Amino acid sequence: MPEQNPQTTNANKIRIITQVLTTAVKLWLRAQVSQISELEVEITASDRQLFSGRIPSVSIFATHPVYQGLQITQIKLTAENIRINIGSVLKGKSLRLLETVPVVGDLIIDEKDLNASLSSDLLSTALSDLLVKVLPTHYPQTQSINWQEILLGNNQIILRGLRVTNSETTPLEICLGLQLLSGHELQVALIPIQPTQADMLEDNHEYNLDLGSDVDIQELTLIPGKLVCRGKINVNP
Repeated sequence: MPEQNPQTTNANKIRIITQVLTTAVKLWLRAQVSQISELEVEITASDRQLFSGRIPSVSIFATHPVYQGLQITQIKLTAENIRINIGSVLKGKSLRLLETVPVVGDLIIDEKDLNASLSSDLLSTALSDLLVKVLPTHYPQTQSINWQEILLGNNQIILRGLRVTNSETTPLEICLGLQLLSGHELQVALIPIQPTQADMLEDNHEYNLDLGSDVDIQELTLIPGKLVCRGKINVNP
């Protein structure tokens, strides 16, 4: 029986560990979303790092993932300095993060996918809450809004829906401008698109939205039909 080369044996072991880790990462990512079309994962690590459960870099590319009903067109992520429960993963258990991981990424959402997400509680509730913050006098929390359509323009969003008050249903059309104030703070302001909406600006018209210290947005761009976001977020264990 031919004698095995120790270097070849070690290379095979590392290749197997890399395959196991790649599969575990994919399973973990798929568990975070309800649906996904394409998913690519690339792990960069040395032999010693793999055996210690430390991964310097993981690159992820996905198309059409759905997170809590929100449909994302495309997302590219790079996570660095990852520490995982390698011993448990090699025994077939689920991957678990042991430390907070900084993730840098690019996200694209087309207008079509954004409108397909209107039925989700995550998006519809966020839009209604945002409108209450921008125009609390005109749209109190008690009023129900059935969102019908979102139109994306240059640094602005047009929201169309039906406002339900008692037994009356009224069409609603609101244009909001977005401005990035800092890495974690957005300013949302009303842009009148009808003569009657000019009166709304007398007492309130804008709201600063704080996304939290775990978020650092470098770019947030709205162009006709598309939203593009680039930045960093901390993923906590």
